[in-house]
Amino acid sequence: MFLVDMTFLDMDKITVELTQQHKAYLERQYQSNTLLFGGRKVPRTGGILLSQHATEQELRQVLDADPFIQSGAVSYSITEFIPVMASKDYTQILEQAGS
Repeated sequence: MFLVDMTFLDMDKITVELTQQHKAYLERQYQSNTLLFGGRKVPRTGGILLSQHATEQELRQVLDADPFIQSGAVSYSITEFIPVMASKDYTQILEQAGS
């Protein structure tokens, strides 16, 4: 499993149109069930994604095609982790991760 930390680099590039493209792109990824959660940081300096892609390389390919990344407005870092605890509502994620 992977935690993606996205950071805004150039707020002038974060237009309404680019944001709509970014959201539409990510929606397709959520439909494939490889992205689990995502949202804005508070304060709004970027966003966080939780991914269950099979490999970091596969995740990087998806992220590098994101309009935010392609525009140069956003960068990202990836942290791989193995989930070992979860609330009862999310135990299925632990089972899928093999914990």
